[in-house]
Amino acid sequence: MTRLYTPAQAAELLAVRESWLRRKAGQRTIPCTFLGKHLRFSAANLRDIADSGNHTPQTHHNRSRRTR
Repeated sequence: MTRLYTPAQAAELLAVRESWLRRKAGQRTIPCTFLGKHLRFSAANLRDIADSGNHTPQTHHNRSRRTR
C-alpha cells in the first residue's frame, strides 16, 4: 500500500507553508492525489514537487570591457 501524506505532513516535509501547497494543488500546478474531496500527497508527488524546484545556475560569461 502506498503511504499518503496530508497537506500538513507534506508541507512540513517540503518545508513550505501548507497554504502554498493547498493553493498549488487546487490550481493543479503540482502533482497531488485527491481521494474524493481529500487532498493527499504520495512520496512520488513530494519528490516531483521538490525536483520541479531544481534550477541549473546560469553562468555569466565575464567579458572584459573595452575602455577607450
